[in-house]
Amino acid sequence: MITKNLEVPKRALAIGAHPDDIEFGAGATLAKWSDHGCEVSMLICTDGSKGTWNSDIDKGELITKRKSEQISAAVELKATGKVAFLGEVDGELEISENLRKRLTLFIRNLRPNVVLTHDPWKRYRLHPDHRNVGYMVLDAIVAARDPLFFPEQNVAPHRPDELLLFEAELEDHFEQCDGYENSKLNALLCHQSQLESTMGIGSASIDADTAAFKKHELSKLDRSYAGEEFSVAEAYKRISEL
Repeated sequence: MITKNLEVPKRALAIGAHPDDIEFGAGATLAKWSDHGCEVSMLICTDGSKGTWNSDIDKGELITKRKSEQISAAVELKATGKVAFLGEVDGELEISENLRKRLTLFIRNLRPNVVLTHDPWKRYRLHPDHRNVGYMVLDAIVAARDPLFFPEQNVAPHRPDELLLFEAELEDHFEQCDGYENSKLNALLCHQSQLESTMGIGSASIDADTAAFKKHELSKLDRSYAGEEFSVAEAYKRISEL
């Protein structure tokens, strides 16, 4: 069954592997919800330290820059909640009990109605961080809801109402985002360190490349499913039985 447009949640938590992943997967949705009173929080799991083609770059400076870019992107989306960074090493995030515990604590503390993250079951997904973050968030949701997981945290259990997986293998939920496409694009372009490596925007042809990038991203929002047209929409796999 295809669904669309959840009731705007009171609180939403988007969890991404790297700075910019959330904006690519759910930027317009989060901008819409923020505009309608939702407290949107973002949790970035890795430090983004490998997000460059420049082998001579200072990693510490890159990490600092990517944090700053993520905070700027959150401002573009009008996110009023927490922007947090777990600091796992980019490209080396592994499934572990410690990471599950850290994610569980965030979910219990922030108490989101909706959690958004990567679809770990996406076929042929190359980046291990995307797969592993997706799996870890699923495991953390189970732990966060049940009181006998990590009782030493001394935080009440919390069960989110909905889980939305972005860049999903099987899409069955759409969030119509008419009027919020530019918020998504502007948030993405806050990630200046990623213009060349991720967005294909080179310094020699920045205007043309930026226009091409925007056109490509907008085309991904033009959806048609089961005979219904969505001119501007982000698609997800929706899991409600949590």
